[in-house]
Amino acid sequence: MAYFLDVILPIPLKKAFTYHITDAEATFIKRGMRVAVPFGKNKIYTALAQKVHQSEPLAYEPKTIHQILDEEPIVTESQLHHWQWISEYYMCSLGEVMRAAMPNAFILESETILTKRDTQYPDDNFFTDDEFLIYEALQHQSTLKIDDVSAILDRKRVLPVIHGLVEKGILNLQEELYEKYQPKLVRYIKLAEGYTDEKNLEALLEELNRAPKQRQVLLTYFTMHSTSKKPISVSELSKRSQSSSQIIKALVDKGILEDYHLQVDRVIPKEKQDKSVVLSKEQVTALKGIEHQFQQKDVVLLHGVTSSGKTEIYVKLIEKQLGLNKQVLYLLPEIALTTQLVQRLQTYFGDRVAVFHSRYSSNERVEVWRHLLDTSTPSKIVIGARSALLLPFFNLGLVIVDEEHEQSYKQFDPAPRYHARDAAIVLSNIHNSKSLLGSATPSIETYYNAQQNKYGLIELKTRYNNVLLPDIELVDLADKYKRKHMKGHFSDRLIEEVSETLQEGHQVILFQNRRGFSPIVECTTCGHSPQCPNCDVSLTYHQYRDQLRCHYCGYNTVMIKSCEACGNATLDTKGFGTEQIEEEVKQLFPKSNVARMDLDTTRGKFAFEKIIHSFENREVDILVGTQMLTKGLDFRHVKLVGIMNADNLLNFPDFRAHERSYQLMAQVSGRAGRTDIRGKVLIQTYNPHHNILQQVSTNSYEEMYVEQLNERYSYKYPPIFRIIKVTLKHKDYNRVNQAAEWYCKSLRQVFGAYVLGPEFPPVSRIRNQFIKNILLKIPPNQNLKRTKEAITKIDNSFNAVKDFRPVRVILNVDNY
Repeated sequence: MAYFLDVILPIPLKKAFTYHITDAEATFIKRGMRVAVPFGKNKIYTALAQKVHQSEPLAYEPKTIHQILDEEPIVTESQLHHWQWISEYYMCSLGEVMRAAMPNAFILESETILTKRDTQYPDDNFFTDDEFLIYEALQHQSTLKIDDVSAILDRKRVLPVIHGLVEKGILNLQEELYEKYQPKLVRYIKLAEGYTDEKNLEALLEELNRAPKQRQVLLTYFTMHSTSKKPISVSELSKRSQSSSQIIKALVDKGILEDYHLQVDRVIPKEKQDKSVVLSKEQVTALKGIEHQFQQKDVVLLHGVTSSGKTEIYVKLIEKQLGLNKQVLYLLPEIALTTQLVQRLQTYFGDRVAVFHSRYSSNERVEVWRHLLDTSTPSKIVIGARSALLLPFFNLGLVIVDEEHEQSYKQFDPAPRYHARDAAIVLSNIHNSKSLLGSATPSIETYYNAQQNKYGLIELKTRYNNVLLPDIELVDLADKYKRKHMKGHFSDRLIEEVSETLQEGHQVILFQNRRGFSPIVECTTCGHSPQCPNCDVSLTYHQYRDQLRCHYCGYNTVMIKSCEACGNATLDTKGFGTEQIEEEVKQLFPKSNVARMDLDTTRGKFAFEKIIHSFENREVDILVGTQMLTKGLDFRHVKLVGIMNADNLLNFPDFRAHERSYQLMAQVSGRAGRTDIRGKVLIQTYNPHHNILQQVSTNSYEEMYVEQLNERYSYKYPPIFRIIKVTLKHKDYNRVNQAAEWYCKSLRQVFGAYVLGPEFPPVSRIRNQFIKNILLKIPPNQNLKRTKEAITKIDNSFNAVKDFRPVRVILNVDNY
């Protein structure tokens, strides 16, 4: 009887694809194993086995699989269950979830191999010049790859030439799979067998008297070998003997030493230090409250003010789960945060901590994945950014989502556009475990769920050791400019406070939520401003590279010296970013060490660590940064925080602008005075009487929550109504308009007045693609599953219209 296999391909297909397999393969293949399968004309993909069955597909003739790549499943049943939920809830394909979840090194890729056929060509005019070059190259070597052809022809577009040779019957094309994961091998050294007895050794050392450096290496080897039975690496021997690897190579060539390789982990665990957590009275009460709430609720919100010691409570909860031999997932919104937290947790738990985020290389991510699959390994605590929740957990006891309000938890591009906080709660549900959400400024959705008794709620209203919350002062910029009390972008109050803080030996953080030197360069003669050729935005000036850059598509060009429109050299900059603040600080406080923390300075793998370590070790006095600074970092010596301009946060075209402004300002204020000294926060603004600023200055979260919730009720926004955002993109302006009108009209026929749009967003063209948005509001009593089914039907009808097929449609569920 014939057997068939349904597979998940790492591409956006709406259905699983079916392949023919043999009886032996049917008994061997398990759900979650990787198989190499042909797809399309001549592509080979790594697919994931989903289901073995005996129902032949009716629409197409099933192909046979190429090979089975695993002996055991590398994706667990609970993982596939979770992926299925993400696929259905966020309206994307299972293949897109697979692509996002699995490290690239797991998804083997095929490479096209070109070989020459044994045929004669008629004459020299048979080939074009480019074709002849490739034919000539194949006379000297048996195979070529696409990259080789690109190098020969010195251009990227080589497929038309290759297809021409295939049609003429000169070339054969075949696909070859290659493994992307490369294990890390370390070279070790040992003494050759002939020199193990004492006589031979003495003779050898006498012989080496004429080669003192080689003799020194050998003596160092004996010393290391006698003190430790561990294998001795070439690099370690070279370092200890203060010799080059060439001298060790000479000993290997003589047959005195032998070298060999061992596979090692790239992710080296750190040893545990003897350190225990001592909780304050308030923390003990909160911990008991959480454990009590977990008996009745699966999700608990820990609402604790900044520096109240939430991390210590997490550590106690993790200890309890480890005692039960359970795993813990600890999610963080920002890679910068993992740097500081990993060090803290490793002092308590040592090698039981595994880290997973996008700054890890593909090979490092594979190793973490394999460690988790191996139930015998000690890795029980996984710390990471949002992608960590897609890992293969087998015995999950607790999920901690720290700083749960952060918008970084929402994936925007590419699909799956999931929200890590919500997906983490579902993951813990699949494993019958508990979820703890922690924040000093919870999102309105989470706090609403707690108020509705859907989640448990524990509040921690005092800082650790009863340290006072920082004193927050609002500085009126309009008044300061009027009285001429400004130096650059610094008010006299801010300069005075910074000077005083530095004299006392404390540190300062300055927050400006915009990177670069200046967001706009403008000609004072004609008013022209350089624009990005691919997007509808002005270019940002970056002084450190003397460049104009687009923050949407990455386009950059050298800074212009004269106006492109009128030719006058009357260029001026408008607005300010972190670079400009850094420069002004250096001029105002020349004796202080200044550092900057934004996307430009943290591109390298260890860039976060370097900046954070230097600030913690007090090598830096003033740290200037963007919102990276706001996310739960613990600096012990910061007394003053300055928010350079609060207004560009408040005046943002988004229904969450006020909520996010409150969260950002409250969080960055929380970096001040985290030990025994009371911190100070200065917020510079043109509108000091704004409600949000008053609420930040008095730390009135509940007041902000009530006010914002009333507005959400009035205007039908989350958490009362759900939102699905439909985005249409195409390079043709008219086509996007027509497509958006058609889509919107179809949605209105089903959902009526709850459809808003279509509208161009504030930046309506990015990467030469015009963008139009439609917003669908879903009332609380409306069935979400049926709503999505109706949208899917409309989407299928839309794609059936030939003119609309090139228009890209993005469905973003819960567009927070």
